[in-house]
Amino acid sequence: MLLPSRKVFYCILLVLMSLVSYHAFKTYNFTNIISFDYKSSVTLKKVIENVAGASKSDMKYILQWTSPTNVPFVYMGQGQEGFIDRKCPYTNCFVTADRSFLSDHSKFDIIVFAGPEAVGLYSLPTNRSPHQKYVFATIESSHNYPVCSNRFDGYFNWTWTYNLDSEVQWGYFAIRNSNGDKVGPKKQMHWMKLEDMDPVSEEFKNGLKTKTKAAAWFVSNCYTASHREALVKELKSEMNKYGMDLDVYGKCGDLKCPNQNVKDCDKLLKDTYYYYLSFENSSSEDYVTEKLLHALENDVVPIVYGGANYTRFMPDGIYLNAKELDVKTLVSKMNEGITNADKYAEYFRWKNHYSYHRQFESSDTDPYCLFCTHLNNEEMVNKTTIYKDFRKWWDPPERC
Repeated sequence: MLLPSRKVFYCILLVLMSLVSYHAFKTYNFTNIISFDYKSSVTLKKVIENVAGASKSDMKYILQWTSPTNVPFVYMGQGQEGFIDRKCPYTNCFVTADRSFLSDHSKFDIIVFAGPEAVGLYSLPTNRSPHQKYVFATIESSHNYPVCSNRFDGYFNWTWTYNLDSEVQWGYFAIRNSNGDKVGPKKQMHWMKLEDMDPVSEEFKNGLKTKTKAAAWFVSNCYTASHREALVKELKSEMNKYGMDLDVYGKCGDLKCPNQNVKDCDKLLKDTYYYYLSFENSSSEDYVTEKLLHALENDVVPIVYGGANYTRFMPDGIYLNAKELDVKTLVSKMNEGITNADKYAEYFRWKNHYSYHRQFESSDTDPYCLFCTHLNNEEMVNKTTIYKDFRKWWDPPERC
């Protein structure tokens, strides 16, 4: 038989458990749980996880207006699943493509439009609430998907793109300093000057001695808006004068990586080549993709070609810019690096002070996590922002 004091303790515990359960169900709205389970065939386990997440904060409802099966929405997940699986700092964001999920699309906190589909879309929301944010989202280049009209001027509140002006950045990598703090990319970078950076170690220098060939390019898109293929033809011709080869791997060349394995490709690049062509398929401001990482991650000097201001992405002196140098000067500089081991090693001084990381490596840079984090930023959500001249902001000059 329980003592009176223990009876009181268990009674209090029972009341507290009841209150917690009531609070969780009240916050999430039991009707929505049943509705979600019915429409999406979500398991009971997922429903319980969603309720638990919802009790921590108010749910932020996100409606995908364009197809959920296309990039970038296809990796976003449905419900809270994508945020929970990624272990995001905030998981109280709920994603759906069902426009009637909340009975009316004007009740959603956010409506997102995938850029490539949105530019040609004419079935747009008819009712709009003052609290809603309309978001233009894409990882694709504006050069390939321009708007070419004023129809979206004054329409979007936020953008979620690679552009460094976007409210939520969807870049391909993050830059950290030697303390592990994220420092870029951003519009105004405060890089150390190359001459102030620590020199590379003798061990690192010796590792570079395995390189025997001038340059490589991994490519599958042979005809591009940037016309990079024409530049490559000129580059090859000039390199031949120095006895240098440009090896092209993939659909647009004659070579293939060993076992066609990414890791084997990277090892080949690191061990064999001095330079790598980080040529973008189109020229748009801030459009710098994983092509740059192929070089930086594998101790190869990148030769860049694109519409970006590359000082936002790398310190001066660690790369060659094919858009700023004529072909003769570019190849001459390549030859200087190949014939002078000390000069070539200077390109890698940055490695003592900075590091490059893919966005998905950490929840604080993951673009999907960042989206939910921004939805929980009250100051940002409450601030009225409108892209009044969206066409001018998005379209490259003279594109349309």
